[in-house]
Amino acid sequence: MAVVSIEPVRPRFARDLPLVAVAVVWGSSFLVVKRVAGPETVVAVLVLRFGLVLPVLGAVAWRRLRGLSAAQWAGGALLGVVLGAVFLLETYGAVHTSATNAGLVISLTMVFTPLAEAALRRSAPSGAFLAAAALSVLGVALLTGDGGLRAPSAGDLLVLGAAGARTVNVLATARLRAVRGVDALALTWVQLAFATAVFVLASPFAGPSPLSVAGSLDAARWGLLLYLSLLCTLFAFFVQLWAVRATSPSRVSLLLGTEPLWAALCGVLLAGDRPGPLALLGAVAVLVGTEWGRRRAPGAPGSL
Repeated sequence: MAVVSIEPVRPRFARDLPLVAVAVVWGSSFLVVKRVAGPETVVAVLVLRFGLVLPVLGAVAWRRLRGLSAAQWAGGALLGVVLGAVFLLETYGAVHTSATNAGLVISLTMVFTPLAEAALRRSAPSGAFLAAAALSVLGVALLTGDGGLRAPSAGDLLVLGAAGARTVNVLATARLRAVRGVDALALTWVQLAFATAVFVLASPFAGPSPLSVAGSLDAARWGLLLYLSLLCTLFAFFVQLWAVRATSPSRVSLLLGTEPLWAALCGVLLAGDRPGPLALLGAVAVLVGTEWGRRRAPGAPGSL
């Protein structure tokens, strides 16, 4: 009996471990960004981060890219511009706030997206979901105000804007007819390419050039930049592609939804973030509210 009960656990654990690894590296990315980029070098670092990934993905996706129609390229380009806005807001926000705040505030995407989708469909979310959303918002207010009545910092507001932009990106990806049924690998490369184009076009107006920033990085910061490129972007992308086929969407969502928890742990254990008692209560409220909201969102397994 012991053998029968243990064996099925191993394959599931093997499937879950890469997804947990993605959640961990994504959660740690806010702290890594703070150590690689400064307020003047955000755009240059983004150019370098995605510029290192695009050739690798392009080599893998080349044959699939050749099969895209003009309309599919246009749809992917539009999504890429939105994705570029997400990363600009998120990265600028991360360098202007704590790693803990950034990781928790961005998790509001999990409640923003179902609310926006319900508004587009003109349907009311369940009372449980609205309660979860309210708990999340209250948690963010306590967290960003450091447990007091202070207004959120500019960094907190930028990350909040990134959460809104992520919501737009998710909804546009689901609703844009031009990209329906498009190969995921090809579509992702097009999005990343046009997001990178946004960064390249912005770079002359946003601090030093990517080449000068690349030359100024020491070995430690080059290592962190490669971490962002290879693990937080390339590895995460391939794991998601694999996971969609190897496990259920609800399980993928559940495991990737632990990202804010890892962000908070990295902020507290590695960055020395020290939230006060009310701010800590706010962090817990964000984690509970976003997970509760994700489970109660319309269409989620077990939702009301």
